[in-house]
Amino acid sequence: MVMGEAVLAVLPSPTQGVWHLGPVPIRAYAFCIIAGVLVAMWLTERRYVRRGGRPGVINQIATWGVPFGIVGARLYHVATSWQPYFGPGGDPIRALYIWEGGMGVWGAIALGALGGWIGARRAGVKLPPLADAAAPGIALAQGIGRLGNWFNNEVYGGPTDLPWALRIYEWDQDAGRAVVGPDGQPVVLGTFHPAFLYELLWTFAVAAAVIWADRRFRLGHGRAFGLYVALYTLGRLWIEALRIDSANTILGLRLNIWTSLIVGLVAVALTLWSARRHPGREDLRSASAPSCTPPPADAASGPSAAGRS
Repeated sequence: MVMGEAVLAVLPSPTQGVWHLGPVPIRAYAFCIIAGVLVAMWLTERRYVRRGGRPGVINQIATWGVPFGIVGARLYHVATSWQPYFGPGGDPIRALYIWEGGMGVWGAIALGALGGWIGARRAGVKLPPLADAAAPGIALAQGIGRLGNWFNNEVYGGPTDLPWALRIYEWDQDAGRAVVGPDGQPVVLGTFHPAFLYELLWTFAVAAAVIWADRRFRLGHGRAFGLYVALYTLGRLWIEALRIDSANTILGLRLNIWTSLIVGLVAVALTLWSARRHPGREDLRSASAPSCTPPPADAASGPSAAGRS
């Protein structure tokens, strides 16, 4: 049913999400994900170096964290929405079609953190200050990535006639474009809450809040990252409740709502624990900058030398 005919102003949606450069498909969804990753790496590098970290180390760690994060994001989506792939009439091969959409942030954070930990171990640096430096960049990357959902005409809420309602087209996932009706025009499904846009704006606000709090309170030992998770999950709770796309539920609530609630509470608890256990911020300059002045000859032995090790 076509809705929203009386709406004077609506947000448009693209009618195409894939373009071809010869035989090579250029997918807007993939471009948005890549753009988000690049922005996150740039901001994380700046923040980490300002904290006293070694320049260039973020690129080394990203070679582990980014692939792990992408795989984790897809695994979470497939595990929590398995019916189209492994249910009756499903196509398991489509589980590999990342470019069609379907990336779960929780899987990205979980496996991305594992990849980051591996990269940090190989680079000889600690993970908590890296996570603190990366927190706002991750939030920005999530928001930029949501633009891919806009191009794919997905991640929207219930019907609405608000001035910022989003026009959604019937979508051909294989072709990456809107379905065309007998009149030669794209088929409009109606106007809906732009849930993707709500999350984009929320994640940008989260990034700004984390940057402000980090400067104001000198957050350390993983607390900036904990603040990011807590704020993001708070927004994800109400945004997820707006969505009307199919999803698995537990006790009548979408699985992602339960995940947001649990992860958010754990993030708050760990952040408070970190504040009590490790007040202040790590001094990365003393840890990453080699000393220019060699120690006295007699400083290589004795109790004082042992106490510094």
